[in-house]
Amino acid sequence: MPQVLEMSAPTKDDRLTLIAISALACILQDVLHEGLGHGVTAWLSDARKVTMSTVALQSDIDTRWISANGTLVNLLFAAIFWVVLLRPQRYRPTTRYFLVLAMTGNFFTGTGYFFFSGVSNFGDWAAVIQGLQPHWAWQLGLVVLGVASYYASMLLVAVKLNPFRGQDGSRLRGLCWTPYFTDGILAGLGGLLNPAGLFYVIASALPSTLGANAGLLSLPSMMRKSGDRETQVGPVERSMPWIATAAVASLLFVFVLGRGLTWSR
Repeated sequence: MPQVLEMSAPTKDDRLTLIAISALACILQDVLHEGLGHGVTAWLSDARKVTMSTVALQSDIDTRWISANGTLVNLLFAAIFWVVLLRPQRYRPTTRYFLVLAMTGNFFTGTGYFFFSGVSNFGDWAAVIQGLQPHWAWQLGLVVLGVASYYASMLLVAVKLNPFRGQDGSRLRGLCWTPYFTDGILAGLGGLLNPAGLFYVIASALPSTLGANAGLLSLPSMMRKSGDRETQVGPVERSMPWIATAAVASLLFVFVLGRGLTWSR
């Protein structure tokens, strides 16, 4: 009697798919920040020429709203992803992981920028508070707001990641560290060809990516102390559609958007 060989279901998350989903979430966060946040605001503010790249938005006008709306759009979409995840059972593990990462990247970028600009007096929110007095008090306010809001965002992310933690939290390191290093590499490659020069890669792209996402490095240890036992999400299995989409999107991100796209009127 012939025997039927059954394929056992994967028990571990597929690393290549994790990288692909991480790349797509990173690209989405960057396009929302630079394009929808800064770019659309500049265009609606009657800018005559706008150049968008992976690291910066350059236009012929500069206002506080243009500077502020990058992070505000990130926070808005982080909240939207949070709402979408209120009923997570409808999504497959791959889609659910993407939504969690998209929420995480937007939360961390939005809140991390307050702290970054407050400490360095550089970047979007340094431009927002430029000329406001006493300047040291505004910088200090950004630092305090950044620390408080970033910690709050880590707590929110931990809630959505908890169903992925596994029996002993062993899954969390791969699920959190993979996007951290993927985003850092992609941000560095995406900035190499930008028209603003390598200064923005060193001063903006890498600090805003590696610094803003630093919470991903500490989430596994923070969540390992949690005793909450939710229904656990199954492994993120190998998905060629996610991998192929990420490959195409990453190439466009580095070689097209990385060189800068210009609109004029």
